[in-house]
Formats: sequence, structure tokens, C-alpha cells
Amino acid sequence: MNPVHALEEQPLDRVRELKIEDFLRKIVVFRDLSEESLRLIANRIQPLSVKKGVQVICEDEAAKGVFFIHAGAVKLTKQDESGNEIIVCMKQKGDVFAEACLFSKTSGLYPATATMLQDGQLYFLDKVELEKGLHEYPELAVQMIQYMSDSLREMTSTLRDVALLDVYAKTVKTLERLGNKFNTSASRWNIEVPLTILEFATVVGTTRESVSRVFSKLKKEGIIEMKSRKIVILDMCRLCALMNQTY
Repeated sequence: MNPVHALEEQPLDRVRELKIEDFLRKIVVFRDLSEESLRLIANRIQPLSVKKGVQVICEDEAAKGVFFIHAGAVKLTKQDESGNEIIVCMKQKGDVFAEACLFSKTSGLYPATATMLQDGQLYFLDKVELEKGLHEYPELAVQMIQYMSDSLREMTSTLRDVALLDVYAKTVKTLERLGNKFNTSASRWNIEVPLTILEFATVVGTTRESVSRVFSKLKKEGIIEMKSRKIVILDMCRLCALMNQTY
């Protein structure tokens, strides 16, 4: 077979499977799976292209499956009694969301609303199919448990910061955490966090006015700037230095 035409001569279904397998290797949960396990997932997963602002799932909606982010960013939110939106966490390329619905005996509903912060590509895996795969392939179950454990650790650290730090300290700490999360190029400059000041305030657990005062100070120091509904970290090194001084 001529190597130049090798891809063209393969059946279309196999070409599609190969492409999906290549994408899945970039997802944290699937990164270290065997070829057999990965092929199983590739055969069952559904690709979705989703525009910015689209609600992928809604809080208290019947849970149908789990989503894996290949491109773009997602915010997970809940509403309080007054209808105010609170950002619980943010997910981006390589992350998983809606995994809380797996093996749940207490609720068959999604615990939060997921909204696209950027145009992106998701992969959807039916809940029943994924649970079946977790039973059949223990290595997949271990990868999922490790991911959920890391996510829980990150969330408890965030809750600690929200509860115990003052506004300045938790604003700087949250900026540093989100900057690392959305820094896809390993650069230390001009890192974009796709949140408005109001959205950021709900992540920090304080008011918009309080965050604005801290941001004004950081902008004067040349550490951040606001640009078209985004927070831009101009110098990550200086931001981290501030965080160390705070403690």
C-alpha cells in the first residue's frame, strides 16, 4: 500500500474512528488507556460542535450522559433562591463535566447548568454506555476515579479560599488558578480568562464592586487588563509574586 494514499484507502468508518481516537488521547480521562479500551469509547462517543452561549445541559434536567471537552471552555452554574447565577467551577479543553450523574442512586438529574464560554467541540457519551464501559474495562474506571478525585481536591481548595481568605487574597488566588487553567501555550504573558467581572465575582464568592476595586489596583500595576468580556493576565509571574506576598 502506498503510504501517501494509506488514509484514503481505509474504510470511511475506520478513518473516522482513527480521528476520534486521536482526539480522545488529548482528554485527561482517556490519555493512558489501552488501544482496546480507547477503541471501545471511540465507537460509542458522539461529537458535538457547540457555539458560545449555548446551554449544553440544565440544572435538574434528566441526566443522559457525560461530556468531554475537546475545544472551548464551559462554566458550570447553579441558581440561588433569587435566581442569581453562581459559578460552581469552570472546565476547559481536556476536562470532563456531568460525571456526577454516573452510578447515582439518589438522583437522576444534572446537578448544575453547563454553558459554553467559547465556541467549542464536545464529545458526548451516553450514561448507560459509559457505566457499561467502566464495568468492562477496570483501567477506564481507575482513570475516571483519579480525575474525579483531582476535581474534588480542586473544589475543596477553592471552597477553602472562598471561606477563609479576604477579598484581595482570594481574588489574586483565583486569578492565578484560572490563569493556569486557561494557559494553553505555557506562556507567562497575555493569558485570557473568558469571564466578565460579574462572572468572576461569583467564582470568588463576593460582590462585583469588591472585585472591581481589586482589579483597578491590579490594572494600575500593569498586571491585568479587561478586553471584550475577558480578563487578560499580562504578567503571570508578577501575579504569582503578589499571591506569595499575600500569604
